[in-house]
Amino acid sequence: MRRLRLVPEKTSIDFFRWQKVTLGASGVMVVASLLAWLVMGLNFGIDFLGGTTIRTESTQPLDLAAYRGALAALEIGEVAITQVFDPTFGPDQHVAQIRLSAEDGAEAITGETIAAVEAALLAVDPEIRFTAVESVGPKVSGELIWAAILAMLAATAGILFYIWLRFEWQYAVGAVVALLHDIIITVGVFALFQIRFDLAIIAGLLTILGYSINDTVVVFDRLRENLTKYKVMPMRDVMNLTVNETLSRTVVTSGTTLLALGAMLIFGGDVIRGFTFTIFFGVIIGTYSSVYVAKNIVLFLGLPRGEKPKKDTGNEFANIDA
Repeated sequence: MRRLRLVPEKTSIDFFRWQKVTLGASGVMVVASLLAWLVMGLNFGIDFLGGTTIRTESTQPLDLAAYRGALAALEIGEVAITQVFDPTFGPDQHVAQIRLSAEDGAEAITGETIAAVEAALLAVDPEIRFTAVESVGPKVSGELIWAAILAMLAATAGILFYIWLRFEWQYAVGAVVALLHDIIITVGVFALFQIRFDLAIIAGLLTILGYSINDTVVVFDRLRENLTKYKVMPMRDVMNLTVNETLSRTVVTSGTTLLALGAMLIFGGDVIRGFTFTIFFGVIIGTYSSVYVAKNIVLFLGLPRGEKPKKDTGNEFANIDA
């Protein structure tokens, strides 16, 4: 019985033919992402800014201008109103999200203010329903920002330490540079398109770290084996051979992951769309960086060829023939 193959059993693609171009493109994307952060900033959600978010639903078409006019009369400070679109919504399901920023020194929007907002919107649309109300104080939001930063730093430091123990230090540097590349570009996309950035996105970024390093470690394992097997083969050729040998596994793993994430992205609803998009984009950029960033960094730093390799801890996933 023949098995379906997405990639031929043996390939000889020269992944390092455009080494300078791919590494340069990665550098440009990282710089552009950093500039997007600095110039445009991130569209922080209620988790990081503090305030209250009210989610509404109505059977009538939304008149956002009327909503804004009704709330402007209340003089409650900064108000942001956006309509939520989702392919899973019915023809008579119209959803809006209203964000009220907490005033300086206030822990959250008061219950009286929320009641006044709901009354004003009911006067505009008697069919409106308030399906969710979330409040976060400024103090809590500040603590969440620092907790998110520390979580990212701790995860990166732990990965660096693990790779350093398991492989050579050159592998650790290549892996961490690739991870930073993935995170910076992903967050840069959020800044460029002003996608809401909240705690769910932080969870997605941490998931990217784990997924990307898993793919990188699999290729590193095979590279270490090939360095022992082909002692006189040039480093560049050994790396090309390694990537070609693990290409089938990479395509199948990333492809099946993207199929599941794609379904969630389309049909999962707007509540988890930001989280799903983060992982979806992260899988793509992480697969790219495993080959064109991590391996380029290791190739640039060089590896000792004459020393006895470290004891292999055994990776049952490195030899999967997909």
